[in-house]
Amino acid sequence: MNPARKQRDIRLDFFRGLGMFIILIAHITGNPWALWIPARFGFSDATEMFVFCSGMASALAFGAIFSRAGWILGTVRILHRVWQVYWVHLGVFFVTLTLMLALNMTGLFPRDEVGALNLKPFLNNTGPNLIGLLTLTYVPNYFDILPMYLVILALIPVMMALARQDVRLALAASIVLWIAATAGLNFPAELWFIKPSDRQWFFNPFAWQLVFFTGFALMAGWLPAPPVNRALIWLAVGIVIFSVPFAWGKVFTQFDLLREIRKSAAPLFNKTDFGILRYIHFLSLAYLAWVAVGPDGARLSLGGWAGGIIATICRVGQQSLAVFAASMVLARVLGAFLKLAGSGPLAALVVNLAGFALIIGVAWIAAYFKSQPWRTAPVRTAQAGAETPWQSRVRS
Repeated sequence: MNPARKQRDIRLDFFRGLGMFIILIAHITGNPWALWIPARFGFSDATEMFVFCSGMASALAFGAIFSRAGWILGTVRILHRVWQVYWVHLGVFFVTLTLMLALNMTGLFPRDEVGALNLKPFLNNTGPNLIGLLTLTYVPNYFDILPMYLVILALIPVMMALARQDVRLALAASIVLWIAATAGLNFPAELWFIKPSDRQWFFNPFAWQLVFFTGFALMAGWLPAPPVNRALIWLAVGIVIFSVPFAWGKVFTQFDLLREIRKSAAPLFNKTDFGILRYIHFLSLAYLAWVAVGPDGARLSLGGWAGGIIATICRVGQQSLAVFAASMVLARVLGAFLKLAGSGPLAALVVNLAGFALIIGVAWIAAYFKSQPWRTAPVRTAQAGAETPWQSRVRS
């Protein structure tokens, strides 16, 4: 097994950042810009991009730790990351709920924002659902991506243990888990409801781990990079084009035959269990994107204003967890203001650009704190050798 080296990859940063902007657009309620995101024209969407790139980033961040420090300390590092993401998940939930309650209390917004997120059951039966939230047995829709990510992170030590024996075991385990997920393996999403519920996690982690560990395996060297040749390029292009009539509502709604085919094939692009058509479509897009940016992302190294835009997108990608958490909160607030403003083209432009500015700001702030500027700040001496009041108190 070739351990992944921890280094920045401009391609990874760029596409993670691009995914963050698309995810924000998709989560702003009633956003007309969401009609033009890639998900409207194919079976896969920005979720695949987020999970795939997270797998690649995890290989860079954790692969070398397992190789250098051993499996036990590598697992400890994963547990630390799980702990961090767990608290981010809870923070996103409570901050979003608080803001939605605040919006309702103003009386200015026409929609019940709490009800729109289906959080009335939480407020009406807080005790059991609070326990469920903390134990991940109550996972409301909209707050379901990070729980999925938590479970997938927890699978990394298992896959690393298998890969130490033979990387084919890890790859086979990922495929077996995906098959089990399509057969019904999942977690309950409402275990603590008073009335029995059959609802399961919307993002089945046992299914979505397939795309995560595909990215992980490529970055870790478990899988070879695909060759660049015309046959594969045209095959990928054909798959992407072929999917458009079956995914774009403006097309398939006009033809009975397309609607029937789409209905019959629905399990193959089911989002919860990560249908195989989603996987094929995403791999085709990923391959075309990989070819388009050139070796080592050479075509992303531009100057001028274009280079500035790419650098900004990469900065957002470098801080994807902080940006994702902030965007999930901001999207609901922005959606409320968009509806209040009438959802017209000008309102959509202002709201979306405001959202972009906010997540860019979050990325810069997160990067600033991660740089720990207090460690590199120059030592400041008191003027004329006099002690400051604080120094005097310390001495006493």
